[in-house]
Amino acid sequence: MYNSIMKLIIQIPCYNEEKTLPVTYKEIPESIGGIDEIEILVIDDGSADNTVETAKNLGIKHIVSHSKNLGLARAFDTGLKTSLKLGADIIVNLDADNQYRASDIDKLIKPLLDKKADIVIGARPIEKIKSFSPLKKVLQKLGSFVMRKISGTDVLDAPSGFRAFTKEAAKRINIFDNYTYTMETIIQASKKGLTVKSVPVEVNEDLRPSRLVKSNFDYIKRSVFTMMRFIIIYRPFKFFMIISLILFFLGLILGLRFLYFYITESGTGHIQSLILCAILILMGVQSLFFAIIADLLAINRKLIEDVQLNIKK
Repeated sequence: MYNSIMKLIIQIPCYNEEKTLPVTYKEIPESIGGIDEIEILVIDDGSADNTVETAKNLGIKHIVSHSKNLGLARAFDTGLKTSLKLGADIIVNLDADNQYRASDIDKLIKPLLDKKADIVIGARPIEKIKSFSPLKKVLQKLGSFVMRKISGTDVLDAPSGFRAFTKEAAKRINIFDNYTYTMETIIQASKKGLTVKSVPVEVNEDLRPSRLVKSNFDYIKRSVFTMMRFIIIYRPFKFFMIISLILFFLGLILGLRFLYFYITESGTGHIQSLILCAILILMGVQSLFFAIIADLLAINRKLIEDVQLNIKK
């Protein structure tokens, strides 16, 4: 249930953004249909420049600071927790580099106001972004496709940081990764029964190069590692069972190979196949035990998260 007064908090994670923050702040709409109060929250992630002073000069009242740079994911998590404490009914995450058009916030939160979604993610027009190389455009689309398959959602732009959360959705999100929150929140939403929708949004010209992605190789490496980590965390039984079945299957093939040559060659040779068969089957059994233990840990984590949610409420 929403309060009679609908409060929107727009959180802006910042790291050395004294030059870009004023541009981003200027574009934020002063009023939005269905919203009674709009407040801005700046999360200073250990900036070494005058980001905090700039925010204060802009008249931003809500500012929280990390003593050192902890990364975008931690800044995002701090923003969610602080926004909830400030009584937000809807939380919008907006990058400080003015990449996204703040005028699209009304489109972003409409499915939340209409109670048709719990989380809404802004889908950028990837093909029109001039700063993206052809390879990066392909990687962005491929990453979103893989994320749709992993999460079971229809998210069009998984890496997009322009997203909105209801109060209840924000309470149920827990960020574990230190690199990025974008993929983790989608997978968590799927596992926790939250409805995720995408809406098309526009982007602005780059004010500075991306600090999160150093190169295409770095993007691929980090994305693959992050996805694998989340699969292990949120679908551990399936992950280890697949490994177990593969090992069993390979061991079975080698065992049948040994039996074939044992019968056709009067029981001589190919002992290496038998040894490797035994090793693979033992590894398969170990993976099966890992699957069971990991599933129990996942159940325990869910129980802890339920307790945590009740405490937040």
